[in-house]
Amino acid sequence: MEKYINILKNTPLFQGISEAEILSMLKCLSVSIKNYSKGEYLLRSGDKVQTIGMILSGQALIINDDVWGNRNIITELSSGMLYGESYACISSVPAQISVIANENLTVMLFNINHIITTCSSSCSFHTRLIHNLLEIIARKNVRLMNKIDHVSKKNLRDKILNYLSGESMRAGSNTFTIPYDRQGLADYLNADRSALSNELSKLQKEGVLSYKKNTFSLKY
Repeated sequence: MEKYINILKNTPLFQGISEAEILSMLKCLSVSIKNYSKGEYLLRSGDKVQTIGMILSGQALIINDDVWGNRNIITELSSGMLYGESYACISSVPAQISVIANENLTVMLFNINHIITTCSSSCSFHTRLIHNLLEIIARKNVRLMNKIDHVSKKNLRDKILNYLSGESMRAGSNTFTIPYDRQGLADYLNADRSALSNELSKLQKEGVLSYKKNTFSLKY
């Protein structure tokens, strides 16, 4: 486990916890390491979740597929990010999302009961870990609310502008790079890829924005 310390100490889950404390904690958290290949499911919709996963290397996608095969990308996961934490906290409720490897990756799995239940020592750093987990869940809820705001717009143009405006404000600049290619952005906004590309071309011709691949500049 020691080889992962440099990753763990820089993650939100272990913020404010020293390397020595992390090593001590890993011994009582029942962690395990698992490797996945691109396209493999880390978690499937309908699963009952009892573990929290952390991406150690590679990338994954949190997705929602409907019965007709339409895929909605909820978010992208990279090194240090968690998945399954909300469902693990309410393990009686089946997951309504899936997590799929976007490339070959390695994850660390934590038993939720070992995180939320402190041992007899009641270590201060374990209390810090629980605080960090709550903050992570809260931040994800905020991002989910942002996505609901984006996709609830009446037309595709407004969805695009609302999303790009939010990314611009988050970056603190009118020029910024988004984490999606065209298909990824179309999936995120619940839109057809061709319609998205056409709308982006119109917005560029109108002088509202310019773009190259996934880097955008808003004109304001």
